Amino acid sequence: MATHTADLARVDTQRRGATRQWRKLREISLGYALLAPAIVLLLVFEFYPVFYGLYISTCDWRLTCTRFIGLDNFTRAFQDPEMWHSLWTTAVYSLISVPLQLGLGLVIAYLLFQDIRGKDAFRVMFFFPYITSTVASAAVWAYLYSPDRGLINASLKLVGIEPLRWLGANFGTDLPAALQGPPLALIAFLIYTTWRFVGYDIAIFLAGLGNIPTELYDAAKVDGASGLTLFRNITLPLLSPTTFFLLVIAVIGTFKEFNSVYVMTRGGPGDATELASLYIFSQMFEFNRYGYSAALSFILFAVILVLTVVQNRAAGSRVVYD
Repeated sequence: MATHTADLARVDTQRRGATRQWRKLREISLGYALLAPAIVLLLVFEFYPVFYGLYISTCDWRLTCTRFIGLDNFTRAFQDPEMWHSLWTTAVYSLISVPLQLGLGLVIAYLLFQDIRGKDAFRVMFFFPYITSTVASAAVWAYLYSPDRGLINASLKLVGIEPLRWLGANFGTDLPAALQGPPLALIAFLIYTTWRFVGYDIAIFLAGLGNIPTELYDAAKVDGASGLTLFRNITLPLLSPTTFFLLVIAVIGTFKEFNSVYVMTRGGPGDATELASLYIFSQMFEFNRYGYSAALSFILFAVILVLTVVQNRAAGSRVVYD
């Protein structure tokens, strides 16, 4: 009798174990089934184009791979002075644009976070350029910069200032090259991109400011801390995760910039505003160098990846999450 009872208990235990395993298998299968559409989309529209582009970069491509040339396109790119010039122009644009956007965005966000009249309307007004069509807004700004009919030059004339060729001139043309500074066209483009993207920075900074506990400010005020002390010792440290996120996104965005500069200047005057993305585009669609443009794309990707890793190493440890 005891043996029969033990056998029944063992069978029941095995049955329960099999049932649990079957349920676990069904849950895992359901999870993979739900993930399958996203995985297929990633494979088809992300990974396949990347590896196919890498294959094109190793070929002399004429609608198909006419000849496998290995790393010759990459070697040619590293010996191409125009490629280095486009990367340098992109780096200068990023070095000026990123601090300008983040600094201006932080100041405006801090002001809009205060209890002022109409702050909701100001928040919408600053964010509106970010959601405007890039091509449309760039075309409008190109017209504003027009030397003959542009509103900006018309305003300068009213105050007695000579009109400027905003998208067609350099600063300091009589100075040595090392002292000329950034081209006027690049500065004009910087003004436009700051106008367009600062609203996004303001919105993210406002979200970060809203997550800072007000008790910290109240306690510091009890101890006699002033506004500048509060900003330096509480606001800035606790905004560091938000600032770090915006820094990484802004650097990546500036190195990928294409639409607006193509509409406004197409890299001109000369090659003064020829960013890396524009140089890749010209090699692809103007000179039909498909393999070479693919190699340039991977070099730009490597530059962005290295910059992102460096930012994570250099600034990531200084971010305050608590």
